[in-house]
Amino acid sequence: MALPLVAVVGRPNVGKSTLVNRIIGAEDAIVHEMRGVTRDRSYHEADWNGVAFTLVDTGGIEMGSDDDFQASIRSQAFTATNEADVIILIVDARAGINADDEEVARILRKSNKPVLVAANKLDTPGRYDDMYEFYSLGLGEVYPISATHGHGTGDLLDEVVAQLHETGAIERASAAEDTGINVAIIGRPNAGKSSLTNKMTANERSIVSDVAGTTRDAIDTAVEHNGQRYTIVDTAGLRRKSQIDEDVEYYGFVRAMRAIDRADVAVLVIDGTLGLTDQDQRVARFAHDRGCAMVIALNKWDIVEGPEAKADVRERIADRMMYVGYAPVVAISALTGKNVHRIWDAIDHAYANFTKTISTNELNAWLADIREAGHTISKGKAHLRMKYVTQTGTCPPVFTLFANRPDIVDDNYERYLENDIRKRFDLEGTPIRLKFKKKD
Repeated sequence: MALPLVAVVGRPNVGKSTLVNRIIGAEDAIVHEMRGVTRDRSYHEADWNGVAFTLVDTGGIEMGSDDDFQASIRSQAFTATNEADVIILIVDARAGINADDEEVARILRKSNKPVLVAANKLDTPGRYDDMYEFYSLGLGEVYPISATHGHGTGDLLDEVVAQLHETGAIERASAAEDTGINVAIIGRPNAGKSSLTNKMTANERSIVSDVAGTTRDAIDTAVEHNGQRYTIVDTAGLRRKSQIDEDVEYYGFVRAMRAIDRADVAVLVIDGTLGLTDQDQRVARFAHDRGCAMVIALNKWDIVEGPEAKADVRERIADRMMYVGYAPVVAISALTGKNVHRIWDAIDHAYANFTKTISTNELNAWLADIREAGHTISKGKAHLRMKYVTQTGTCPPVFTLFANRPDIVDDNYERYLENDIRKRFDLEGTPIRLKFKKKD
């Protein structure tokens, strides 16, 4: 269900992510003393007194900064307020009002959205003298809170829920449909994930830059394509843990892992100009091990020079990524949009197979052909005899085979069975799991 949106905005270091974590009861938003840690809008599910809503954590707004990312951060934050049903403006009660607070308040007054001012860092209950100057922002009631200790957050959330009811946001959300297919856009840093996300969602939701590591949080975008709903998740670039120097980047890595965990389909973006790297293989292994379907997007294909170079990249993928050989490979240019439409078809096909159910009769007809071919294994005097097979799970498909000696099944034979069942039934795009149980 599409939940009501509550946007948390304010200048850097006022405690936005700390409040988000306090409300959702988890260390989900990245919290760090470095300015500008939250760059994109990151979305988190929250609940207060039985009312569910989505909390949007935004980058710190500095109206006059010359920082390379600041213009994008301002744009992202104000986009969040345009989407939101209720806006929480967090200010630093200890530091007092500054020009950025006043400018943001001026813009929010024009939004025609309910805006609640939360005066943060009032850590001693009852000592609220520092908050009264914030009434001059002209946004109505000011709520004293301590995001770190939780003081006052209950009163703030009571008002958030009241405003969601008053604006009808809860009722509208209840009538909305589900999030559809969850798609995680994954890959190593600077492969073009955010460019692909923006092209697929037809907006500038993710900050695009040629600086590696721009996306630090996993961020969600709901989109509809040809009548099908999707949730597209752009993730921080994944690299080897030993190469993760900044604490902040490590938390982005953790967030990307969580995005993969909840994905139905992972789109692995590979920079075609660099070819296949060790990092690409590790990222693919992450998604494979977590059991989500996969599509490989060979990005920047329009600037790979010559057919020989292109053939070499494809050959390396086939040779070195056999464990995800089921994943279709689509050559695209995320920047120009060339062939991006083919990604949608590949996602749909992979998801259909990810959720596929094969009848027991069809599976046992396949098993009868395996037995007739006489391809089996033995260990000493023990010979494997498989007697029955049935599907015992989906997302990804799980097949349980009953045999007299499941203990002698080795990796090679299991790989043979997997290849044969894929040949018999269309299972492109999805991993499958084979389980072996003893049956006398």
